[in-house]
Amino acid sequence: MNPRTPLLAAGLALGLVHAAQPGGAAPQLMSAPVAIATPQDGAGLVARLTALDARAGLTTDYGFRLGSQHPGVVGQKITRAQHTYKNLRVFGSEAVVVTNAAGDIVSVSSADRRPGLAPQASAPGGIVAPAAATPPADLTPALSGDEAIALAVQNVAPGASHRWPASAELLIYPVMQTVRTAAAVNQPAAQLNALDLEEVVQRYELAYLVQLRLARDGKVIYYDVVVDARSGAIIAKWPALQTVIGSGHSQYNGKVPISTSATAGGFQMRDPARGSGGKFGAMAITNANHSSPNNPDPGAVYSHTGNTWGDGQQYNGGSTTDANGQTAAVNALWGLMNTYDAHKNVLGWQALDGNNTATYIAAHVGTAYDNAFYDDSCKCMYIGDGNSFTSLGAIDVIGHEMSHGVTAATADLIYAGESGGLNESHSDIGGEMVEAYARAGGTGAQLPATGNDWMMGKEISRSGQPLRWMHKPSKDGNSPDAWSADLKNLDVHYSSGPNNRMFYFLSQGSKADPASEYHSPYLTRAPLAMTGIGNDKAYRIWFKALTTKFTAATNYADARGKVLQAAQELYGAGAPEAIAVQRAYAAINVGADIDEAGDGGGGGGEAVERVRNGGFEDGVSGWSGSTGVIGAHSGQAPYEGARVAWLGGNGRRGSETLTQQVQIPAGATSAQLSFALHLDTAETSNTVYDTLTVSLRPASGAAATLAIYTNLTPAAGYQLRSFDLLAYRGQSVTLSFAMREDRSKQTSFVLDKVSLLTK
Repeated sequence: MNPRTPLLAAGLALGLVHAAQPGGAAPQLMSAPVAIATPQDGAGLVARLTALDARAGLTTDYGFRLGSQHPGVVGQKITRAQHTYKNLRVFGSEAVVVTNAAGDIVSVSSADRRPGLAPQASAPGGIVAPAAATPPADLTPALSGDEAIALAVQNVAPGASHRWPASAELLIYPVMQTVRTAAAVNQPAAQLNALDLEEVVQRYELAYLVQLRLARDGKVIYYDVVVDARSGAIIAKWPALQTVIGSGHSQYNGKVPISTSATAGGFQMRDPARGSGGKFGAMAITNANHSSPNNPDPGAVYSHTGNTWGDGQQYNGGSTTDANGQTAAVNALWGLMNTYDAHKNVLGWQALDGNNTATYIAAHVGTAYDNAFYDDSCKCMYIGDGNSFTSLGAIDVIGHEMSHGVTAATADLIYAGESGGLNESHSDIGGEMVEAYARAGGTGAQLPATGNDWMMGKEISRSGQPLRWMHKPSKDGNSPDAWSADLKNLDVHYSSGPNNRMFYFLSQGSKADPASEYHSPYLTRAPLAMTGIGNDKAYRIWFKALTTKFTAATNYADARGKVLQAAQELYGAGAPEAIAVQRAYAAINVGADIDEAGDGGGGGGEAVERVRNGGFEDGVSGWSGSTGVIGAHSGQAPYEGARVAWLGGNGRRGSETLTQQVQIPAGATSAQLSFALHLDTAETSNTVYDTLTVSLRPASGAAATLAIYTNLTPAAGYQLRSFDLLAYRGQSVTLSFAMREDRSKQTSFVLDKVSLLTK
């Protein structure tokens, strides 16, 4: 083994990977707008991803198609790479690729539904190896895209007109099935936790994804429809309209400062300080002037001879340009300004897409129109004057709709099932956080701890009853308070409920009294009343998970793991913030509860170390495989103690593996795997040559890859890596570190302090 001088970078990781930050570290901000990759840069990134696939034995049938690109945390960029099979996109299958300022891959988090790779369904209650479901043998469609569109329109809204041109994308559609994990096969249905179930592929279909943006009878009808490309049958469909359902003088906020632009004839509601480009070259409010909701025309930017706007009263049905008609525009502009400022000043996120692209809101859509909605086709928002409601321009409603724009530009959560509920929940969360920021004056680099009412749409309600209660979603009569296996079958405005409650508990905490609306029966550890971490920390954690970790198909169980990763990256693996995430999700039946105090979050119960000799101080004891890599090596300093496991560093073709079998108790409420890894290399090209694969193999079933580290991005010093293994409770698993090195130029993967703590 050849000692090398460490190079400055971070390790490449595939899967649930992060480097823990010290508990006192300042929260990371999001990066400034990023440059969209040139064709050459994009091709280079695809080549590196393809090289990783090739190292895993995948053929050229598998590929990548680059999607959206947006900022990550400071110094990083996020690229969403869609998985393809024989040049067709696999729906819901993608990789979230994090690169640094030099363009090096830092990490890749995947939702892999590709044929031959995704978990497949077999008999009820079990999962078999990935050969069970195969792609369609014939990838030639029997229908044209236009025929698929016609069938979709006939199914959704016959006779409707196209507000935006329809599209039909030929792709491979995985038909998913929910199955129980091995540990939960015999568990009563009422006792199932979100982590007891898995989404697996039942079969693949060649299909068209038809996106319809229709209008009929004064209503916009947006649907995504999956049409069988061979038979024309409708495989799936879901609504795609992201809606709230149901100095200026603002109707809801009194006299407020608004940012306008001077013109030759006076002023207009156009704010060039917040965003650039877009339809109007800057953030703007327009007058739709009762344009039909069938096909609303945003109209012109609001203008006025003076710079005092509105009368603060509900619109009376008269002129849309006099003082009373201007009030809806004041509501909209103040709301949009605070949405922009809250995200930029607190998080560093600029506009909806993070790249500072300007948006606009069109006021006075329709006549007595009871809706407000975000339209990603124009990346804008439309506001009605209300009938059963008052004007739909309240601050939380605007924050809600604009947050749909953030989701569309980042995770783009599929607007159906559990992912659709998370999509809606992010908008409710965003609306509440914007409200808190605005009520405190709309300035500062932190979200205030108070100021929002935790009720979505209360101000626009003529009855005083909000649309949704964040702390107790079931108060609306439709939304559940906790996860259940039926959650995916609900309308997304109701399946958002449990995650809304999770966020409330994460921020504000819960109550121990079972009679309280703020109590969760799923919190059974000490203390029964969990402690919240406040709006600011809660939203930083949530926002980072959404924008840099979630994939389009993320469900509640996946969200828990990724929100926990974000908390651990920001505040540390054993930090109170990370503990609060676990408790907040446990409060809605997603994961098990843990105690708040002591031993990194275990509290009343002692943490038990499941890895034997994880620091290698007892030589090879506990380890199997290439145990000759363990020792005190002069060329590599340990993370702690005197010994390490130095895999690689040989500069010649070879492989080395260390394994250890560990048991995760069935009653575990926490299972955290962690290790310290140092990586240095003599390789200089952008090609993957040397890899370290970290995996788990259960006693039965296929191995699961936790992470792959490569020569592409070495690191100065040790990086702490951490994984949540609670999903493996009740199982004996083999932990494996497997190194492969090519024929020349060494790469060293140096391990220390391997630990699996369970509670």
